[in-house]
Amino acid sequence: MTAREATKEAIRFGRTLLPQRDDLRAARRSPGRDLLAGLTVAIVALPLALAFGVASGLGAQAGLITAIVAGVLASVFGGSNLQISGPTGAMTVVLLPVVHSVGVNGVLQVGLMAGVILLVLAASGIGRWVRYLPMSLIEGFTAGIAVVIALQQVPNMLGVKPGAGEHVWQIAWDAALLFARQPNPAPPLMALGVAAIILLGARWKPVLPFSLAAVIVATVVSQLAGLSLPMIGALPPGFPAPSLAFFDVSRIGALLPSALVVAALAALESLLCATVADAMSVGERHNPDRELFGQGIANLVVPLLGGVPATAAIARTAVNVRAGARSRVASITHSLVLAAIVLVASPLVGGIPLAALAGVLLATTVQMIEVSSIKALLRSTKADAAVLLLTFGVTVALDLVTAVVVGLGVAGVLALRAVARSARVQKEALDADVPLDGERSAEERALMDEHIVAYRLDGPLFFGAAHRFLLELTEVADVTVVILRMSRVSTIDATGASVLSDAIRRLEHRGIAVLVSGIRPGHETVLDALDVGTRLRAAGRIFADTPSAIAFARGLMPVKR
Repeated sequence: MTAREATKEAIRFGRTLLPQRDDLRAARRSPGRDLLAGLTVAIVALPLALAFGVASGLGAQAGLITAIVAGVLASVFGGSNLQISGPTGAMTVVLLPVVHSVGVNGVLQVGLMAGVILLVLAASGIGRWVRYLPMSLIEGFTAGIAVVIALQQVPNMLGVKPGAGEHVWQIAWDAALLFARQPNPAPPLMALGVAAIILLGARWKPVLPFSLAAVIVATVVSQLAGLSLPMIGALPPGFPAPSLAFFDVSRIGALLPSALVVAALAALESLLCATVADAMSVGERHNPDRELFGQGIANLVVPLLGGVPATAAIARTAVNVRAGARSRVASITHSLVLAAIVLVASPLVGGIPLAALAGVLLATTVQMIEVSSIKALLRSTKADAAVLLLTFGVTVALDLVTAVVVGLGVAGVLALRAVARSARVQKEALDADVPLDGERSAEERALMDEHIVAYRLDGPLFFGAAHRFLLELTEVADVTVVILRMSRVSTIDATGASVLSDAIRRLEHRGIAVLVSGIRPGHETVLDALDVGTRLRAAGRIFADTPSAIAFARGLMPVKR
């Protein structure tokens, strides 16, 4: 590729990362549904933004700023029509150590640096590799996230304060113990009632905003009945002025590891969230590189206003999809509603019971899990079932990033095992490849059958399968010539070439001549690098096809007396 062609390709790729005309066309499809979905998500996102802001160590206002600013920027510049971005629980785990070690300014600088890293990842085109994630991993991850979301809401469902456990199941268990000491049936009944209204309403009229209606009804009932329930509470007023005063060049090296972790978490969570959103909808397909670009832009701007690093939020995205969203209008609406609430309606929102919001998320978790798809994967293969169950378990027991890493690792090992088992060494008859004629046909064929054997190598000759080749090839006995047919070798690596060279040397040490036919052009480089190709070629033992190798082998056969 010439420099001019490379420049044109870079410009073309850069344009794909920017907002497209299709975004406007999607926004015109059903603006009413998008507005209602955005309003519903805003009501759900409000307490989450406050809670995650506090948990990160920067305060409730920082969480709100992140939800508002990232919600707009990641939607406009991102690669998904349905994604909702903002502060998340997984991110707070990474940020708390930074707060404790270098303070609030360190978190803001880490967020800014992570934004730059995300833009670099977007420009590299790495996002498209997420498309190769196995379905079993995505389904296990999605089911695990649904359980995590439900466990996160247990304190709000029971009307108790969340504990300080490291994992969600610990927090849920502590909440259950607190509730058992002083049971109050009102919060769980409200949460279950809201969830029931949403789930039943979705079956009856999916297009209606039952989640919003359920929250309003629950709020009115709690006020009229005078129920003593935990509420959202008062909101911090106003927004801070943009500032870059937190940035310290001398701390870049010290904060780079944390920035890399934040960027990796933001990329992974956002791309998986977009994949889940596509699976929950019909006809949607996100642009992974553009999604990374959008998250990068959001994380560049959010720290300037005092917000925490942002990423796509699976819980809010799931609410958005289930509320009927069809375009980016829903996400932008969600941010504008949050901004309006901060400015003018904080007293009204402060009276919403947390149990009602827990009911909304509980219904969302039920709708996230595709039971039929999970059953199909569990019945398909043992490998798929293992990856699904392992990813699900680690997501619930530990965290999202660990679950994906472990799931990918196990899936990769199982895939390599399956590929290695597909590789074969098969002994073949020479009849079809030997052009015999006249009276000597039967005699010569018998002689060849006695002294020449051909093996066809099928599949990949790589580190996972190479040693089995060695064992099978070196078991050859009582022959003069071995022909290795390599035209069906799909790939070969250094380990495969080394093992092949070892097998050939062992056969030659036993006085058996080894001929090789049908080497693909792309495989010659690897074989030559390990000297096996060069040595055989110098001895005249490499042939373009099998008949040529057989013709040469005839001259090596012993003469019958």
